[in-house]
Amino acid sequence: MSIKITDKLGRPLRDLRLSVTDRCNFRCRYCMPPEIFDKNFQFLPKNEVLTLEEMAYITKLFVKAASIKKVRITGGEPLMRQNVSHLIALIREIEAIEDIAMTTNGSLLPKYAKELKENGLDRVTISLDCLDDEKFRYINGRDISVNTVLEGIKAAKKAGLHVKINMVVKRGMNDKDILPMAHYFKETGIVLRFIEYMDVGNSNGWKLDHVVSKKEILSIINEELPLEEVEPHYDGEVATRYKYKDNENEIGIISSVTDTFCSTCSRIRLSAEGKLVTCLFSNSGHDIRDMLRSGASDNDLINRIVNIWNARDDKYSEERLYNTDKQKIKKIEMSHIGG
Repeated sequence: MSIKITDKLGRPLRDLRLSVTDRCNFRCRYCMPPEIFDKNFQFLPKNEVLTLEEMAYITKLFVKAASIKKVRITGGEPLMRQNVSHLIALIREIEAIEDIAMTTNGSLLPKYAKELKENGLDRVTISLDCLDDEKFRYINGRDISVNTVLEGIKAAKKAGLHVKINMVVKRGMNDKDILPMAHYFKETGIVLRFIEYMDVGNSNGWKLDHVVSKKEILSIINEELPLEEVEPHYDGEVATRYKYKDNENEIGIISSVTDTFCSTCSRIRLSAEGKLVTCLFSNSGHDIRDMLRSGASDNDLINRIVNIWNARDDKYSEERLYNTDKQKIKKIEMSHIGG
């Protein structure tokens, strides 16, 4: 029987994010810059990566340890993991799990969307940072066209998956594309979410003046496409929701730099190599793979999960602007733990 567990700041554990691979077919400049993640970059060897069955087993432990109802599959690019649909099918068999989502760059959805839906995936969040093809090819670092992602969006919708779009906004890179993206998705019924450029990992050269704030994003859109704020779907929702005044479609703004939501964060991440990570900006994780592979009992593993969460006191985003030294701390790359 699951129980409610809380961390040192009273935050419950509700959501589990599973990174199934540290590999990606894109080299987005704010996540995996091509000059760093080049042909010589050493990704995780296969034997260090959790099997899909191990990930499903750990998910079951989280159901026993806490009231986990939501799972998100991330990467790297999760669709580069062979047979990831099998993991979704295994998780769908867990009775307590109500929602399974995936974050993806969308490029492989024309091939896999139908299979993902048939195996139990509910939703996809697709990354798309602009509609200008030349700019998008530069951003993704692999000369991949905007149309490739648009075809992925179509495939996801055709398969019956619920779709959201994420746009990371970086000043000087794609801040001029905020309004064109809003116009494009306004009549589609697809929620577009704008994400403030964050200092994840160690490789993206983050500076505060690269951040286009939530207030600025809202002003740019609202001036031409009037918006009104709407209530969150649930406590701890990461995006502030807005509705267009002349139709029912929405946008969201994820503002972890200028308007933080640490106080309601209820997410834990499992990296591809089996480390539990309690904050997107963590500099290390807590190993669970070796315990699992050494034959630890369910109770021992559950106690490990509970103890890790009980000891959690992360509030990096709240501290960032007041403690700039934290920016110099080595952090886990986002390609290991997803967004």
